[in-house]
Amino acid sequence: MNNVKINKKVVGPSHPVYVIAEIGINHNGDLNIAKQLIDVAVECGCDAIKFQKRTISTVYTSDELDKYRESVFGTTNRQLKEGLEFGEEEFAEIAEHARGLAIDWFASCWDEQSVDFIEQFDPPCYKIASASLTDDKLLCHHRKYGRPIILSTGMSTLEEINHAVNVLGKDDLILMHCTSTYPSQPDELNLRVIEFLQDHYAVPIGYSGHETGLVTTIAAVVKGASCVERHITLDRSLWGSDQAASVEPLGLKRLVRDIRVIERALGDGNKRVYESELPIKEKLRRI
Repeated sequence: MNNVKINKKVVGPSHPVYVIAEIGINHNGDLNIAKQLIDVAVECGCDAIKFQKRTISTVYTSDELDKYRESVFGTTNRQLKEGLEFGEEEFAEIAEHARGLAIDWFASCWDEQSVDFIEQFDPPCYKIASASLTDDKLLCHHRKYGRPIILSTGMSTLEEINHAVNVLGKDDLILMHCTSTYPSQPDELNLRVIEFLQDHYAVPIGYSGHETGLVTTIAAVVKGASCVERHITLDRSLWGSDQAASVEPLGLKRLVRDIRVIERALGDGNKRVYESELPIKEKLRRI
């Protein structure tokens, strides 16, 4: 098992869970909201925040972009996608804000140009979305920069995951178990896959959750997730496709708190008698 170092944190089974607060596009194109979400992640004790970056004309066809889609930005899908996309000026402010708060930040890049764009901000790693798992060219382009890779495996067959791992190699690789529905239903989370992936690939395995509630994400840690990612929002009632499956500030605080309690409770697996048990043993044991 090779652990993976992301900035100053080590990700692996014997290390604290690396908690990623995915802002994604829940900023709704508003830099102030993005900064507020960074502040929330820091206050709640998260290790990192994550955004998304796309070159709209590359990721989507003209026909798709020209489709009718009503939003606060206009009446086409193009207006929506462009409205949600941050540029160099916004990401420069995000980088400065995150640096000032000493929290890692990086992005899921959906095309090669976006990888090159984010690289200028010296990210500690890259996240590759489930939708991009079969894009060999994009996988190789990420590896060009020699940074750790976090790869989500939602909506992917084992054969597709095998191929992606072969393309990327296992060095500095974290695989994230994931179900790509928003929100995901409990009977489709299949958390036992975390243990399977751990045994099969011998790399750190994480969990990227899109469910409502917190208990199943906590269960993912019990099943061995070394890294946890959840979408965060200021308010689930805000407009946006990812808001309903996101965690609000109070929930995020509880999630990080409970993950840290679970880490302590799991222990090292070595059976022992604790010092605190000795007086009870002396009092209650007859033989």
